[in-house]
Amino acid sequence: MRKSEVLAAESVACLNKALCHLKDIWEEIGIPEDQRLQRTNVVKNHIKNLLDMMIAEEESLKKRLITSIQECRKEMEKLCLELKLPMFEEEESISMLQQEKDIRTRVEVLVKEKSQRMQQLKALVEKDQDLVDILCCMPYGIASDSVPSLEQLENFRQHITSQTSEKEKRYVEFVDLKKQIILCMEDLDQVPETSFEKDIVCEDEESFCLSRENITSLKLLLCQLEERKAENEAMCENQRERIQQLWNRLQVPEEERQAFSEHMVTSKKRNLEALRAEVQRLEELKLQNIRNVTDAIRSEIAVFWEKCFFSIDQRQAFAPYFSEDFTEDLLSLHDAEILRLKQHYEEHKELFEGVHQWEDSWRLFLELEKKATDPTRFTNRGGNLLKEEKQRSELHKSLPKLEKKLKAQIDVWESEQGREFLVNSQKFLQYVEQQWELHRIEKEKEKLERHLKKSKQTEEDMLYGTAVRTPTKRRFLGTTTPGKSRKLNATSMSSANSNSTMRSAYGGAVCRSPVPRPPLSANKIPTARMTGCSKPPNPGLQGCNKENMAQVKGTPLSARPVQGL
Repeated sequence: MRKSEVLAAESVACLNKALCHLKDIWEEIGIPEDQRLQRTNVVKNHIKNLLDMMIAEEESLKKRLITSIQECRKEMEKLCLELKLPMFEEEESISMLQQEKDIRTRVEVLVKEKSQRMQQLKALVEKDQDLVDILCCMPYGIASDSVPSLEQLENFRQHITSQTSEKEKRYVEFVDLKKQIILCMEDLDQVPETSFEKDIVCEDEESFCLSRENITSLKLLLCQLEERKAENEAMCENQRERIQQLWNRLQVPEEERQAFSEHMVTSKKRNLEALRAEVQRLEELKLQNIRNVTDAIRSEIAVFWEKCFFSIDQRQAFAPYFSEDFTEDLLSLHDAEILRLKQHYEEHKELFEGVHQWEDSWRLFLELEKKATDPTRFTNRGGNLLKEEKQRSELHKSLPKLEKKLKAQIDVWESEQGREFLVNSQKFLQYVEQQWELHRIEKEKEKLERHLKKSKQTEEDMLYGTAVRTPTKRRFLGTTTPGKSRKLNATSMSSANSNSTMRSAYGGAVCRSPVPRPPLSANKIPTARMTGCSKPPNPGLQGCNKENMAQVKGTPLSARPVQGL
């Protein structure tokens, strides 16, 4: 049995006990039956009214619970739709009171969720409005009076993050562009003129509208200023070059140049004006010294003729160079010619420098070749001989590579110019081949001269019995090795017989050595130009002997033809 039923039974028992107690009291008092009935009816009505009032109160509570449940259900459905959340599933078989409590608690949670979302939306809308004002862009498309979903809020946050990043990027770009614009204006001595330029230079950076159009306009303004600055610098540089040329031609003293050095570095507006004034002053001074200036330009022209390998015909084609009528027109022609030559040299600078490099390498190669044939090079003790030989070997390898590279460049040059590339009035490759051929002929000539000199020396030695000897250490008697002794005896005997025959042919007296041993000079006759004594005799000596015999028979030595000369 439930506790409520027990309490109800106890209430009935209490009521019965109370009625019995009232009955006993009434009997003791002696209240008549009709009054007892009347009093009992009052008690009954009193209890009934009390119970009816209690029942009415509970019925009212029940109605309030039912009304609250209905209202909370409606509010919950509305909030779920606004928040885009699934409907709340109520539990079955629960009391009305618990049902009302659960629904009311759920509604309170949903109301709190709605309030938080609306606060977040309001904060995001405010941030978005600030970004819209700064970036001059369209606001984010979301209704500020409706409850956003979680996905919408997340997308809104990402949009705000993206726009904030774009703002920072544009701000950095704006600050950088602003600095460059201010520097360019300072270099150009220019002040802000338009309202846009004033907003950039004078207004606060935080208040500047960072729209795409404004950033584009900033870039355009900077580009225009840089173009003006570049034009200004180009004009200043042209004026400086002209001033430098006129200074050199007019031989302006260094003190006067130093006094003007400030304007030779910077390129502001005032510098340009000063440079123009200086050019005008020098031009007037130039007209007063036309002859000296023309001679100075002719010296420059001659230098560029050499750099560009102009032939005699090309040089003579510029007739004003040889004119002695020094006028302003003649000076103008020289100015135009030097400008043309400079432009021509700059356009083909790599080719001309390559040819000069080849000529320098060729001259060095010839010098090293000449040193290689110098007998005094062996007296060097500083290690230069090995260095020179290594350098000569490297040049011998690098020259053909350089010639191949220049050939390709010359082909391009000739196709562009429509004429042949000449060096010293001939094609460069023919010039190179000619230099190699002249070098080869010179080598053969030197070789032939050495051979003739050697042959002449050998003839004199065989004719007069004298030879240029290199001092050697004399051995003690009896200390020669057996092999060398046998070779020495055989050579000495043959040499002695040959000398005896030649001397007897001329009818001269033969002077014998006072000792039975052959003289040292006899051993060196076959190898008069060799450094060692162990090598066999040169076969060329047989030809020399034939020439000597021919001379004995009456044929002069000078009548013989010489090959290669």
